[in-house]
Formats: sequence, structure tokens, C-alpha cells
Amino acid sequence: MKIIGHRGARGEAPENTLGGFQYIHDLGIRAVEFDVRQLKDDELIIMHDDNFLRTTSIDQPLYSLNSKALEPYNQANIWMDWEKQITPTLRQSLKIMHDFEHIEVEVKAVETHQHADKLILELQKQLQDFENTAIITSFDLKIHQALIQHNSHFKHGLLIEDDIGEKAIEQALALKCCQIGWMNQLATDDLIQATQKANLNVSVWTVNDLQRAQHLRDLAINGLITDFPKMMQVGLDQIK
Repeated sequence: MKIIGHRGARGEAPENTLGGFQYIHDLGIRAVEFDVRQLKDDELIIMHDDNFLRTTSIDQPLYSLNSKALEPYNQANIWMDWEKQITPTLRQSLKIMHDFEHIEVEVKAVETHQHADKLILELQKQLQDFENTAIITSFDLKIHQALIQHNSHFKHGLLIEDDIGEKAIEQALALKCCQIGWMNQLATDDLIQATQKANLNVSVWTVNDLQRAQHLRDLAINGLITDFPKMMQVGLDQIK
């Protein structure tokens, strides 16, 4: 079971930042999850929300900006001991991840199929050196359909946050996914085992409880996505 840092390590470092990605790298963890959005100048950036308010305390919608206008927004605003962290591009972030073994690239929802196509074409271009380590994940079916349409060589995984039970497995198989990312609250033992029986990999998010993590390890899931990778790394090592 891989320990995968959620948005870098959002419980231990500013989320989705170069500093956060470097932090997880320095821990010796080589598996990470982060969020990708495409700006109006087509640049791919790493950010979970579509507004800067939560992470920078500035109420500014993301999509009205281009990649040249990110400088004023400090993604480490609430982190007293951290220097300023500007919203990173995917290109910048991948330089830190050159030796990572597992990269989960969550593509946030887009408005249209045209947006999905444009984003996926650019994403595949930027990830071309990471075909063996990257998996593209999304809740948005348009993203998966775009990957199929463009005969993508990248693995992709369906993210599930709605209580639809084994229908999620049927959906993932129909979309040619190799993985389901189950929200922790939905990831029952039966659903995990049914997913594995369908020859789909399993990741579970977001797991911040050590006992729960130990149980999921016993179920042989593939990836544990956590806000606290250092805590999980140390804790699970102690209870092997």
C-alpha cells in the first residue's frame, strides 16, 4: 500500500504548492496527489478551489486570471512558519516529482466537452515523461470520455463521492479505468473487495486515522491518500 500525500501534504504543509511537494519529497515519500485546472491562457496550474479565498484570504475567482497574474496570491497565507507560496504550474511541480513512483493527477470538473478535450491534450503533452508513473483521475465523466476519445496512453481512475455502490465499478469499467478512488466514508470492506474482484486498483481518500489506515492496509488497497503523510509513514512503520 502506497502512502500518497493529499494535495502534497495538506495537513503538514501548504496544499498544492512547490514547498509542499518538496516537503513530501524530503520525507522520502514518492507518491502524491494534486489538483489540476486550466487557465484562460491554457496554462495548467495546481489548485483545488476555483477561488483563492480559502487558501489566500483573497476573494478572487481563478478563471478570470491568466498564469501571469498569480503573483499576489500567497497559498501559504495561513501557515505562519512558511515563506510565500505562489500557485504553481504543472510544469514547475513536475520538476520536483521527477523521481516519484506514483503521481495522481486529479483533473477538476470542466464546463463542456470542448474544455475537456483542450485540457486533456495539454495535460498529455506535459505528462509525456511520466507515462509510467502518472494516473489521471477525475469525478468528471467528460474528462474520462476525452481520454478515451484521444486514445490516451495514460492510466485513468474514477473518483467516487456519491453513494452509488457497485454501480461505480460498472461505470469505471465502462470508462476503461484501471482504478477507483473511493471516498473514505464510502469505502466499505465489501465495496473494496468487489472493486478488487473486478481487477480495478483501489485508492481511498482522505484517510487521517491510523487505525483506519492499518485496516485498509490489511485489505491490500493500492493507495492511501492522506493529509498527514509523515504521521502515516511513522505510524504504519511502527505497527507492521
